[in-house]
Amino acid sequence: MAKPIAAIVGRPNVGKSTLFNKIAGRRISIVEDTPGVTRDRIYTEVEWLDKKFTLIDTGGIEPYSEDVILLQMRRQAEVAIDMANVIGFVVDGQEGITPADQEVANMLRKSHKKVVLIVNKIDAPKFKDNIYEFYNLGLGEPIGISAAQGLGLGDMLDEILKGFPEEDDEDYDELTIKVAVVGKPNVGKSSLVNKIIGEERVIVSDIAGTTRDAIDTPFQVGEDKYVFIDTAGMRKRKKIFENIERYSVVRSLTAIERADVCLILIDAEEGVTEQDAKIAGYVNEQGKAAIIVVNKWDLIEKNDKTMNRFIEDIRRELPFMAYAPTIFISALTGQRVIKLFELIKYVSNQHALRISTGMVNDVINEAVLMNQPAISGGRRLKILYATQVDVKPPTFALFVNDPEIMHFSYERYLENQLRKSFGFEGTPIRFLIRKRE
Repeated sequence: MAKPIAAIVGRPNVGKSTLFNKIAGRRISIVEDTPGVTRDRIYTEVEWLDKKFTLIDTGGIEPYSEDVILLQMRRQAEVAIDMANVIGFVVDGQEGITPADQEVANMLRKSHKKVVLIVNKIDAPKFKDNIYEFYNLGLGEPIGISAAQGLGLGDMLDEILKGFPEEDDEDYDELTIKVAVVGKPNVGKSSLVNKIIGEERVIVSDIAGTTRDAIDTPFQVGEDKYVFIDTAGMRKRKKIFENIERYSVVRSLTAIERADVCLILIDAEEGVTEQDAKIAGYVNEQGKAAIIVVNKWDLIEKNDKTMNRFIEDIRRELPFMAYAPTIFISALTGQRVIKLFELIKYVSNQHALRISTGMVNDVINEAVLMNQPAISGGRRLKILYATQVDVKPPTFALFVNDPEIMHFSYERYLENQLRKSFGFEGTPIRFLIRKRE
């Protein structure tokens, strides 16, 4: 089940980013610097009252400005609003209602989404009466907070949770492999889905982002059942003046979370970009099986070294995805597309692979004998017991004498030994380091 989405919107300088960072920094959010996910990340995974959701930060909305940057920020916010289940509308409690606030409120009412009106900068008791003015926006009861001081955030998050839909089960059985087709705009996601199913079920256009919603396409090959999830694009099919590529990451979140296998599409003409790294980083972060699919390979002038050089570029730019197989295709001509099914089924099986405890301990013990852990603080790490505790992704619990002296490099060494013995191609591996009493 995909996590619901909340977006923080408002005009510039009302404290949206301060609020976002305060939530992310108070340990009610799960924020890590994953390789491939750059510093300008504009989403975070939040957990509040045992409920996880994705929080999106947006640029300020300035309705009356013709400034190119502000137009771009407004469009970015519109995209976030389109995707969100709940919208947190932030206003300045010290400045009061402005014409721009009124225009933003009008836009939010048209979205027909749940809106939580957040009155920021209520930093002292003397500002509390200012909250009542914001009833005039017609968006329900305002909630006063101070993002800078962390005041009132609990009530605000409680109200956001009320707007999320009830969780429901997937319509697909356990044998159906859910495949998310992800990548930056105009890389050929819809073209690939169309080629696979042989009909124009998904709009294809050279305009980046012409698919509005994540579209499920059930498909069957022999006895094998699949669902292809084409990632959402922008709301309207029109010429795009602003660069909103970083929002393609956010559009991919829901599809990735629902998927078993992610096809990470890369444009062969452009090579691996920063945007590709962001998307791949999130796939890895979510523990999904992955295949790197280089599309538009028919447009590349090639010799006997071209493919190997491209693979080297992928490994250099996406070092955290070394486990993912790479395939070169053309969604336009159908080159190697049929081979995707075999590869999808293979990495899906690897993602769900379970190894007996005895075999796991044999490999770990042999690995330790071949390469002893380094001494740290006068102590040497001892791995006393190992067992696989989960699949999708394969997850192993290592019971040790002191988890604090388990070094990342040694954890990576153990991962490589497990891969050497059992495969696990196309899937990340997770370790839970536990102290054994």
